[in-house]
Amino acid sequence: MRVLITRDIPQAGIDLLRQHPELEIDHRKGSPLTEAELKKAIKGVDGIIPVIPDQITKNILEAAGPELKIVAHYAVGYDNIDVESATKLGIYVSNTPGDLTEAVAEHALALMMAVGRKIVASDSYTREGDYHFWDPMIFLGPKFKGKTLGIVGFGRIGQHFARMCNKGLGMKVLYVDTKKCVDAENETGATKVELDELLNNSDIVSLHVNLTEKTRHMIGEQQLKKMQPDAILINTARGPIINEEALAVALKERWIEGAGLDVFEKEPTVHEDLIKLENVVLTPHIGSATREARIQMSRMAALNIVEVLINKKPPVNLVNTELSGEKPETEPRLFRDKISSLI
Repeated sequence: MRVLITRDIPQAGIDLLRQHPELEIDHRKGSPLTEAELKKAIKGVDGIIPVIPDQITKNILEAAGPELKIVAHYAVGYDNIDVESATKLGIYVSNTPGDLTEAVAEHALALMMAVGRKIVASDSYTREGDYHFWDPMIFLGPKFKGKTLGIVGFGRIGQHFARMCNKGLGMKVLYVDTKKCVDAENETGATKVELDELLNNSDIVSLHVNLTEKTRHMIGEQQLKKMQPDAILINTARGPIINEEALAVALKERWIEGAGLDVFEKEPTVHEDLIKLENVVLTPHIGSATREARIQMSRMAALNIVEVLINKKPPVNLVNTELSGEKPETEPRLFRDKISSLI
């Protein structure tokens, strides 16, 4: 059985796959495959481990042929995969939730600090030789203790970010979500509100929602104008949640104080105006880039392949649950139990 891995991933997952000699691994490295290259590479494979730049469309799935049984995505979000078409073709789609929760939440915190305390601008100022004397009026930012954090999307990552900011910095927490999260409210003192109220009252707004048609351009001109003039916007979720054209105007005209972006609307392209601005910190989609998280993601993706191709079961982290009639496994505990039996 053939398994295509479209990019270089940590060795831990590959080692797990190689425990099964019946799996033939096609491990690609370097730049993302073009659509034509991906169509050629996927033909006849039984499983594929793609990464975020890979667009797993209906055409790609059909090009694979009837052998393809699982798309084991090396990411949490799966907006680059045509899940509906995969389901119609009877192909499992899985993702890698779990231990990257802490990594992404920590990166949101890092962006909040970097924007608020002007870390990047002051670093450049120092390196470029402009630091000639101490100046009490440059690079002023907020004290975060006691400020209000607004979290849009109160899932695992949003809740962990809330815990860090509430317990560590004494910040108040507002959140927007489709459901009320009672346990997290009790732990962090968070209050569920509507989006407009959150935008009006938050010093920091951090986005943690999935990309859907409803969340695309969820933050645009109207929403940015509702934010406080000294507010900071953080996005570690998906780029198209923000209308970057509107954000660029908001930052240039100082509707808000700053932004920290790890994802972009037309990734990897970054809006040219954002690149020129000093009140935005830009990072290249590295929210999950801790050694621990990336290794765990590699093992998760490999385990999902093993579950389907070797154990003849649905993957542990199943996205298109219609194919099993079960709820997706989102708790890292079950993953750890399974992985411990294989390593």
